[in-house]
Amino acid sequence: MQALDATFYVSVASRMMIYAIAATSLNLVLGYGGLVSFGHAAFFGIGAYTVGILITEGVVSGWIGIPLAMGVAALFATVIGAVSLRTRGVYFIMITLAFAQMLFYLVNSVKAYGGDEGLNLKLRSSLGFGLNLKDDATFYFVVLACLAATLLAVHRIMRSRFGRIVLAMRDDDVRAEAIGVPTFRYKLVLFVISAALGGLSGALMVNQQNYVNPNVLHWTQSGTLMVMVILGGVGTLWGGVLGAFVLLLLEEVISAYTVHWQFWVGWVLLAIVLYAPRGLVGLVSRALGRGAGPK
Repeated sequence: MQALDATFYVSVASRMMIYAIAATSLNLVLGYGGLVSFGHAAFFGIGAYTVGILITEGVVSGWIGIPLAMGVAALFATVIGAVSLRTRGVYFIMITLAFAQMLFYLVNSVKAYGGDEGLNLKLRSSLGFGLNLKDDATFYFVVLACLAATLLAVHRIMRSRFGRIVLAMRDDDVRAEAIGVPTFRYKLVLFVISAALGGLSGALMVNQQNYVNPNVLHWTQSGTLMVMVILGGVGTLWGGVLGAFVLLLLEEVISAYTVHWQFWVGWVLLAIVLYAPRGLVGLVSRALGRGAGPK
């Protein structure tokens, strides 16, 4: 019984960290870039399906599958960004949403890889070096390393000259463009980096569940990631992490008592928006006596 409990908690923790990577990738464009993307689930799903299809076709090497998942997501983001980033506001939101939904219906129609029933996998990716991803504890530490690398990458990016320009564009992209900053190029690079990290989270997710279906591409999945970011703290390094952990923890606890757990999470989110606009990270920072700006 204790072994089963330990396996369950390790699995839940791994799932939390996977979604923390996905939420952090969205926070990169939403919080730091000021770009409200409602199609971010597309990159999550692309990463998952890329690895799933490769494993189905006999390519189990994680050193091929995971980078390829990130690359395909980045390539798709380049196409989406080339169209959507020339617009602003609600037009950008609707274009990203439209692309994601087109991909959702496309995957639904491809019966060779499960269609609307999804894709079942008998294997997980292989990394070699004695790392057996079938072992939940090993998988946990691999996901932890990926989360740490993601946070370090975002931290370094936003502390760089590139990051400072991105923040300046978020505050006033018209003025930034007026002084000669190629805003479209910077936004596109940020969007592509964000997509690659989203693809990484999807690749890890399909390895944990040994299953993927088109619902990971649906706009409601993008909404879930956005809730995580808002809950944790928009434009903060730890916002996506804290938001993912708290939302999934609330899901686990409340769903044990009622199937309508989203109703109660909605009240929590409403309270955060009204009384803690900087999210949970802002509350923690306030309690510790320091600001909660982008770090």
